[in-house]
Amino acid sequence: MLERWDKLPRPIGLQKGCSMQISDIQLEQVDKQIKRLIEADNFYGRRLKEAGIEGVSSVDEFLALPFSEKQDLREAYPLGLSAVSERDIVRIHSSSGTTGTPVIVPYTQKDVDDWAIQFARCYEYAGVTPEDRVQITPGYGLWTAGIGFQAGCELLGAMAIPMGPGNTEKQLQFMVDMQSTVLTATASYALLLAEEIERRGIKDKIKLKKLITGSERSGEKIRKRIIDALGVEYYDIYGLTEVYGPGIGINCAHGHGMHVWNDFVYLEIIDPETGEVLPDGEWGEIVLTTLVKEGAPLIRFRTHDLSRIIPGDCACGSTHPRIDTITGRSDDMMKIHGVNVFPAQIEEILATFPELSSEYQIRLSHLDGRDTMRIYVETNGSVDWEDLRGRVARRVKHRIGFTPLVKIVELGVLPRSEKKTKRVFDERYD
Repeated sequence: MLERWDKLPRPIGLQKGCSMQISDIQLEQVDKQIKRLIEADNFYGRRLKEAGIEGVSSVDEFLALPFSEKQDLREAYPLGLSAVSERDIVRIHSSSGTTGTPVIVPYTQKDVDDWAIQFARCYEYAGVTPEDRVQITPGYGLWTAGIGFQAGCELLGAMAIPMGPGNTEKQLQFMVDMQSTVLTATASYALLLAEEIERRGIKDKIKLKKLITGSERSGEKIRKRIIDALGVEYYDIYGLTEVYGPGIGINCAHGHGMHVWNDFVYLEIIDPETGEVLPDGEWGEIVLTTLVKEGAPLIRFRTHDLSRIIPGDCACGSTHPRIDTITGRSDDMMKIHGVNVFPAQIEEILATFPELSSEYQIRLSHLDGRDTMRIYVETNGSVDWEDLRGRVARRVKHRIGFTPLVKIVELGVLPRSEKKTKRVFDERYD
């Protein structure tokens, strides 16, 4: 595996029976970050000072550091997260959420450069070369997606085609005319494009070889649907605005596990309920600490993304740790009839029915004094809809513990999105 942009490639020591342990080099980097935050006297630094924390010199001291949350970052609005002087801030980004106070994340020039290095590494792990033409459909602006994909592409030396989101007609025109070989998109928009290419019968005019998706969780069914339609290699990229943006990890050609760049971030998996650090292989919530970020360093930031550290070495030879496919978020839980349900559980059940498409909607409502879950699914006209509806409802009842109302619609009726697809609608409190 060629790693032109690896700055500190090294194995991380493991303790038998324990989760991946922070190395001495990483511990020194965290100590420097904590001292910088306290010296800057920013929002984060004051929190650490109030907790009596001056630095870390051991694993136990690191594990005693408090977690941080997105709400903490909101309270620092607008520039309270900055650990540098304003003249050193060259850019800001904001998370893509549409509700609540925005999280403003400042970047220094080094942060921007480091992010591009990580993204270029992602492209290399996906087998992208300077000969490729990369069509970039994620959004630009305050959101971190589009500009990150472009910066990494340009650093690698590939041709960037910065389309941005939407305008499907022009996307397809450029895909054909420019002979794009790599498509970057949300999984939802990749599905929309794949179905439109099939509908128009223009697959033979398109030269896509690879697809890199991020920003939303994608199940196996939607992945298979896109791969079958486009004939591409499928890569998942990981990241979040609060850390750098997309690009802090990607899967290689040997599996779905995403390598995380542990020379830039330190990775932990914790029990979402207790905060206990979990051993490799156990599922929990991803926690990230930035090791060299200047503008807005984060210490033990709870992402709420659910995954696990994949034990053992990867066949590609990389020493960067791997996380499994994101299964959902710890804050996505729905409670109905006293049962805790995650959207991923419903998706897993629906994926067992070959008659159904990858698309679904969950709508929660309160009718006649009780909560109701309606699940909308798609199929074609060649199956017995009533029989299928009953089988889906029974399987959900068997796996989850209550019977939903299953609504079946024609293939293509559920909305496709040019960004992220919203699948859960809680109407109980509207």
